[in-house]
Amino acid sequence: MTQATTSIRFIAGLALAGAASLFSAPVLADAGISVLVNQAKIVKLARAADTIIVGNPEIADASVQDASTLVLTGKGFGVTNLVVLDADGRPIVDEQITVSRQSVNSVRIYRRAAVQTLSCTPVCEAAYVTEAEALSDTTIGAP
Repeated sequence: MTQATTSIRFIAGLALAGAASLFSAPVLADAGISVLVNQAKIVKLARAADTIIVGNPEIADASVQDASTLVLTGKGFGVTNLVVLDADGRPIVDEQITVSRQSVNSVRIYRRAAVQTLSCTPVCEAAYVTEAEALSDTTIGAP
């Protein structure tokens, strides 16, 4: 094998590795905590928490169950972050929170500018819409 062939294979290998990292980027983006709107999720901590910060409390809320257990509640759809610090100010958790709607059992009806969400489990009924959801729907044109 010549030096030129070896260099071409090395460069091709780097290009392939770079392309593979581009395709794996969405996996890294999904590494945060996912919560559904109007539902809660338990988060266990490695050690006792002292300070809890939610970037946007209109999207998610965190409440303390005990020193090492949090309850995250999805309030409005979107993305925010959660930072939990111990008594010494060291981070325990620094994660992105993604709050989404459960769309499997819901139907949205559009009547010109008006939108109605129905929860179909198994009979379709008007779904509860939080203020944050209504504001989000208004802001983005209600898709």
